Amino acid sequence: MRRPTKQRSRTWVSKNGIMSSAYLPATTDSLAQALEAKDPSESISILYRILENPSSSSEALRIKEQAISNLSDLLRQEKKPEELRNLLTQLRPFFSLIPKAKTAKIVRSIIDTVAKIPGTSSDLQISLCREMVEWTRAEKRTFLRQRVEARLASLLMENREYSEALNLISNLVKEVRRLDDKLLLVDINLLESKLHFSLRNLPKAKSALTAARTAANAIYVPPAQQGTIDLQSGILHAEEKDYKTAYSYFFEAFEAFNALEDPRAVFSLKYMLLCKIMVNQADDVAGIISSKAGLHYVGPELDAMKAVADAHSKRSLKLFETALRTYKAQLEEDPIVHRHLSALYDTLLDQNLCRLIEPFSRVEIVHIASLIELPVDHVEKKLSQMILDKKFAGTLDQGAGSLVIFDDPKQDVIYPAVLDTISNMGKVVDSLYVRSARIMA
Repeated sequence: MRRPTKQRSRTWVSKNGIMSSAYLPATTDSLAQALEAKDPSESISILYRILENPSSSSEALRIKEQAISNLSDLLRQEKKPEELRNLLTQLRPFFSLIPKAKTAKIVRSIIDTVAKIPGTSSDLQISLCREMVEWTRAEKRTFLRQRVEARLASLLMENREYSEALNLISNLVKEVRRLDDKLLLVDINLLESKLHFSLRNLPKAKSALTAARTAANAIYVPPAQQGTIDLQSGILHAEEKDYKTAYSYFFEAFEAFNALEDPRAVFSLKYMLLCKIMVNQADDVAGIISSKAGLHYVGPELDAMKAVADAHSKRSLKLFETALRTYKAQLEEDPIVHRHLSALYDTLLDQNLCRLIEPFSRVEIVHIASLIELPVDHVEKKLSQMILDKKFAGTLDQGAGSLVIFDDPKQDVIYPAVLDTISNMGKVVDSLYVRSARIMA
């Protein structure tokens, strides 16, 4: 009778540089041991040792999947994105033992976990996605490759590498349409719409959004995805100055995100308030913020919109500029809000200047600047622009530092009447010519 051979002990170095003894059995007891460890580094070491177990039984594979999930969470808490990246490379032999759907779930989960670590550079995420795309191509895992490429295109867009992102999206759209994967097609068309919007190509952005809606109508779309569609629709309608329709879309997006406790809910609410301000209903902003749903999201984002609404209600450019300085991150660094508030600021400035200069035929620019409480050079520049845009008739006397306003020239009604008479006479002559031609024939 053969005596059972003793399992040989061995040591290896985990990715975190900790020396570990032989692998641990892939059992629930090993997972419990990792959870009970006092030090996170010890827990990480134990989980790595579980993954080193060569067993490929169904129970062992299930335990390893749980170990991967726990390890990802620990590495995220310890803020180690590079180790997560290395983990994906280390797990490639394991991926050949489990179904492709589970592989896709694990890969996408780890990529998402890397993105959740504060301070993780976009270059690291892009590099990770590129590596996984190359691996999926080599392994012919089309389903996973398409989703990783969609994520890569999104990261490239955030990194303002628009040309490469657009090429990637264009190829993906053609490929996914042939496969008729509606849910992925919705994601890609939405991403394409955002990309074209970033490039200020509104017709193509609307076309891509329409394609996303068409694909979404044929399948069940998760609430988060439907909220994303409504949010993008609101942004595009706001860009076309259709703020009432945009408000309704932002409201739908807010309800969807609010039910899911999605962080994007506060941005949907913020854009709702922006629409109210842009249609001269700034008085409604305070009511929306003080509502039950609004009070849940009270913070700098809503405080910024309330400050803008107060400045708009009082027609005060000084308060407007104070709000822009105080809430720079919430207003100027948000490209959507910044674009609309810039137009609103210009409109308010035009109205205030026209009201101030109306009583004068000649006035010093310094006096106008003191009345409107803005820098002199800023006011002078704006007045010259308004003259060129024919907002009023006048000229700047820069030598004297004054503005000369001309009376509006009275329109002579004789010239339009003469032109109408000549036009009518031409029609009569043409008619007589046609009649004479018929008689001669």
